[in-house]
Amino acid sequence: MTALPRGVMLGGVVLLVLLFLLANAVVRVPEDRQAIGIQLGRPVWTVNTYRPEERFGQTGAGLVLKLPFVQEVRFVDKRVLPLDIAPQTVLSTDQLRLVVDAFARFRVVDPVRMFQTVGTEERLADELSRILTSRLRNELGKQRFDVLLSPERGQMMETIQAAVNRSAAAYGAEIVDVRIKRADLPPGTPLEAAYERMRTARQEEALTIRAQGARDAQIIRAEADAAAARTYAESFGKDPEFYAFWRAMQAYRTTFNDGNASVVLSPDMEFLREFNGRSGRR
Repeated sequence: MTALPRGVMLGGVVLLVLLFLLANAVVRVPEDRQAIGIQLGRPVWTVNTYRPEERFGQTGAGLVLKLPFVQEVRFVDKRVLPLDIAPQTVLSTDQLRLVVDAFARFRVVDPVRMFQTVGTEERLADELSRILTSRLRNELGKQRFDVLLSPERGQMMETIQAAVNRSAAAYGAEIVDVRIKRADLPPGTPLEAAYERMRTARQEEALTIRAQGARDAQIIRAEADAAAARTYAESFGKDPEFYAFWRAMQAYRTTFNDGNASVVLSPDMEFLREFNGRSGRR
């Protein structure tokens, strides 16, 4: 068996070394990952970082070069990530203990700052969860129980999100959304008592609305009667004979309303003079 020439063997070794160096110098960055180049424990470059104005296909993902054996690459998720929070017990302003189940979503917008402050995404999630839990307790503790069940809760969540974002920026993160999944009283007597108080409050509110409606109706009816009286007075003042006739007709309507009334009077009585026509009037 013929031995390979020494030059060929040396070339093969050099090629293998080059291939090994190239394999350690080229890194593939996926579309959904941000890459940080770490040299001697310090970040020296980034690739495919989050940009709000980024359009589809304009990312920095792909193959990148690094110094082999000198630099390492850390990957940070570029997607929006969930942040689950353990159910919290909060005391509302009306002295009701609430069990609040909330969640949030966040993304890493500055991977270098995240690496320098907390190091990993897991530790970042823990830190954000602690901040959000504290803010939820503070904000929800300022509200009544019925507010947590009303549309005003959306504005309250926006306030919490803005407050948490101010703290999250120090860790290179951004809170995208905060939501309350459930806000309930603990089961048992406190829950039933709260429902009874809410029912009583709604009944009192309904009674108040009905009383205001009845008062307004009386005012409107009185104003209408006064306007009618003024109209009648003006009309009757212009024609006294018509007024006398109208009053007689009203009296007849009241007297003979049931259809069976019998009246025994003298034909020349004042009450019956409208039956005699104009000739019977004095």
